[in-house]
Amino acid sequence: MNQKQRIFFWSITAALGGFLFGFDTAVISGVEQSLQSLWQLDVWEHGLTVSIALIGTVIGSMLGGIPAQQLGRKKTLFWIAVLYLISSIGTALAVNWEMFLIFRFLGGLGVGASSVAAPMYITEISPAKSRGRLVALFQFNIVLGILVAYLSNYLLAEFMTNESWRWMLGVQAFPSIIFLVAVLNIPESPRWLLLAKGQTTQAREVLQLIDPETAEETFIAIQKHVDQPQTTKLFSGSYSTPIMLAVLFAIFNQVSGINAIIYYAPRIFEMTGLGKNSALLSSTGVGVVNLVFTMISLNLIDRYGRKTLMKIGSVGLIITLALVARAFYAQDFSGLTVPLLLFVYIAFFAFSQGAVIWVFISEIFPNEVRASGQALGSFTHWIMAAIITFTFPYLAERFGGGNTFLFFTIMMVLQLLFVLRLMPETKGTSLEQIERTFISH
Repeated sequence: MNQKQRIFFWSITAALGGFLFGFDTAVISGVEQSLQSLWQLDVWEHGLTVSIALIGTVIGSMLGGIPAQQLGRKKTLFWIAVLYLISSIGTALAVNWEMFLIFRFLGGLGVGASSVAAPMYITEISPAKSRGRLVALFQFNIVLGILVAYLSNYLLAEFMTNESWRWMLGVQAFPSIIFLVAVLNIPESPRWLLLAKGQTTQAREVLQLIDPETAEETFIAIQKHVDQPQTTKLFSGSYSTPIMLAVLFAIFNQVSGINAIIYYAPRIFEMTGLGKNSALLSSTGVGVVNLVFTMISLNLIDRYGRKTLMKIGSVGLIITLALVARAFYAQDFSGLTVPLLLFVYIAFFAFSQGAVIWVFISEIFPNEVRASGQALGSFTHWIMAAIITFTFPYLAERFGGGNTFLFFTIMMVLQLLFVLRLMPETKGTSLEQIERTFISH
């Protein structure tokens, strides 16, 4: 295995956490109705069944930085794989509603923790010139996981008529086992080895495997960092710039309306007058467009930079959301205008925010607080996702589709201003150089 293949293998292994994240998030769509009738759930219980994993995700993202810092990135990824495996088997074999909730919650913890540990690990083992593409593999795998979950649900519903929901949930055990075994064959992050454990020999060995030409230079840059007086408290005041950037970036990710549109695409299409038969088509179409444009972004992020992708994406999101808002105000739902606009919206989102978020947040924090910084960014993302997902049906009903989409449009205008005025470009720059640009020690 040459150097490039080795780093790609390590990155794709960590990014498998993203595949399981996507699969776990989307798989519930195929089983929620079966579970509602099986256990005779009332409206509140049904809502909790669907959202319990999201609650786990918020907690997992908030706490995920702790094991990543204490145990290391590799061990954390291993335990995330264990959580996914236990969750998939436990939910598939659940004999009552309470048991199902417990195992589904554990899966949510895995999702939240993987959104902290996986991008951070890939960031720390990637050469600067290809770091964006490698970290964006995490987002690509999330989108792939969502699409595979839809496909898996569809096929299992066709062929496993007797308690097919158990198979839909249990099939996740197979990628979980692959993830678990693969994680055992990757090295620990050299930055964690050096900064958290002082293991200079092991750190040097991993840096040699990553890039023999820059290994010594990178080692010296990290070592300098060890010798400097520094604080490991995220909210000490030294890290106010990366905190502000990460929190705002994560908030904008969700006030774009992405989760509302993905979760409620069939409902939105019905609001525009399309029949219920469009539901399956819309969710599959959304998944395919998301995957294709994430792949395009993956190949451009290191060439043109994070900021360029965000500028293009922000403009595209403003235009598409404004046109959807206009369609609602004018009640102009003739033909396929709104569905097509939403597909274009998904394309712009996948091309920009979707691919850039995990890359950018994992790059901007210094080595000593990257675990807690990534956890903060991830937690902000998930808590906003929960708020938007829970409030969207109410807001759309209370204020109408036009006002709701106008709100998303205004938020994307603010995002464009944020990108133009505040967002730094980080492509092709070492993590230690990025840190020097806006950290006050």
